[in-house]
Formats: sequence, structure tokens, C-alpha cells
Amino acid sequence: MNDRIESNIPKKMRDIAPDFVDYGENILFEKVWRDPTLTSKERSLCTLSALISIGNTEQLGFHLQLAEKNGINEKEIIALITHLAFYVGWPKAAAALNVVLSKK
Repeated sequence: MNDRIESNIPKKMRDIAPDFVDYGENILFEKVWRDPTLTSKERSLCTLSALISIGNTEQLGFHLQLAEKNGINEKEIIALITHLAFYVGWPKAAAALNVVLSKK
């Protein structure tokens, strides 16, 4: 992953929480995501799994797009969600599928 990850953080959030934005952009996306121990694809799979597991669909759209950039195709995403359904619950998996469908 050589390209900078564009987080699309709203200006209002940048204005009221500049440290929060800085940590996300410069620590999370510039240091953690670039650690060579895991590939970008592996990080995306982990992140999608975590977001789906906790039911966080607000951040899911952004990370689905990033996963695509990191080489994960739609078939793999659907397989991941289906697999997770048995571990994290059907409603969380269905909510994640709805986010995937809304991006089409």
C-alpha cells in the first residue's frame, strides 16, 4: 500500500476534533495500516470482520471501498459476511449485506 488512504473526514469533525482526525490519518492509516507484518488485504479482511462483528455499519461503506482497493472482490466480501453470520449473528450479517447492496 503506497497510496495515502483518503479518510473523507467532514470539515466539522476536523474543526472540533483535530487531534482525533490526526490520530486516524497519521497513526492509524499511515503507521498501523502500513506495517508490513500484514498485507493491506489481510488488514481489510480483519477490519471488515471487526466492524461487522460489532454491528458498526456507519464505517462499513468506507472500509468496503478500501477493501476493494486492497484486492478484495465482492464475492469474497459476501463469503466473509456469510461466514461471520454463524459467529456474530444473522442480524449483523444481514445489516452488512444491506450496506453492500446500497453501494451498488
